[in-house]
Amino acid sequence: MDRILSLNTETVHIEVRQRVGLIRFNRPERRNALHDEMYGPIIEAIHAFSDDPEVGCIVVTGEGVGFCAGGDVREGSGRRSDGSRPSLDERAENLARNAELVVALHEAPIVTIAAVNGAAVGAGMAIALACDVRIASTSAVFIGGWARLGFSGDFGGAWLLRHRVGPSKALEILATNRTVTAVEALEIGMVDHLVEEKLFADACWDMARSFADGPRSAISFMKQNILDADRLDLSQAILQESRRMVDSSQTQDHREGVRAWVEKREPRFGLPE
Repeated sequence: MDRILSLNTETVHIEVRQRVGLIRFNRPERRNALHDEMYGPIIEAIHAFSDDPEVGCIVVTGEGVGFCAGGDVREGSGRRSDGSRPSLDERAENLARNAELVVALHEAPIVTIAAVNGAAVGAGMAIALACDVRIASTSAVFIGGWARLGFSGDFGGAWLLRHRVGPSKALEILATNRTVTAVEALEIGMVDHLVEEKLFADACWDMARSFADGPRSAISFMKQNILDADRLDLSQAILQESRRMVDSSQTQDHREGVRAWVEKREPRFGLPE
C-alpha cells in the first residue's frame, strides 16, 4: 500500500510506493545539501523501511538537478543556542552520529539503491557509495569536495571509495578533488548502471521494483552472505551461508517459489505467512 511516512519533512520526502521505500532529498535550491535537521529523519526512515515486511527495497535520490551536494557548510555557525562552541570531541561525536546514515544504508537488510540524478559531492558521494547498487544518469558527476576546503573527509567516504575502486584510485580522486564523470564512474566501478536522462526515472523504478518484488528474506540473506566476504574467511562464511540457506527454506517465499515452479508460473513473493 502506498503511504507517506510521518517522518516526512519539507526537506526530506519519505514514502512507500509499491513496496519501494523512497527517500528524496528536497533542497533543490541548495543542490540538496544536508543540514542537521535532515539526518535524523533519514536514519529513522532507513530503519523503519528495514523493519517493514511490506518494503522490499530502498531508493535514495535528490530533487531537481542534483543528487546531494554534501553537508551544507553555509548552514549555521556551529555554535550552541547560548553562543558557546562545542568542544572538538563533541563536534567529532556529532559528525559520527550523523554519519550513521551511511552505516544504516550499507548494513540495511534489504537492497538499497542510489539513484544519482546529478552531482554527488562529499557526503553525497559517500551516501551513493554506501548503497548496494548505484544507477546514474549521464549528467551525474562525483566529487570528493573535501580537499578544496582543507578537510580530510567524513561519512566514510574514503572507506567506501577504497572498497569500490581500490586504494590508489581512491586517494587520487580524493586528494586531487577532481570531477569523476558518469562515464568514468561506470568504467572504474563507482556506479553499476548508466542511463540517459530521458530514460533515467523509468530505469530507476524498474530496477527498484525488480528487487522489491523479489523474495525479501532470501535477498536479505544474500546481502549478509556478500558482506561476510569482507569479514570472514571462506570456511566461516560457508557456515553462516549454510544456516541462512536452511532458514530461507522455512519461509513463505520459498514455499511460493516451489509452488510457482511446479505450476510453471511466475512466483508472487511477499504473500502473508
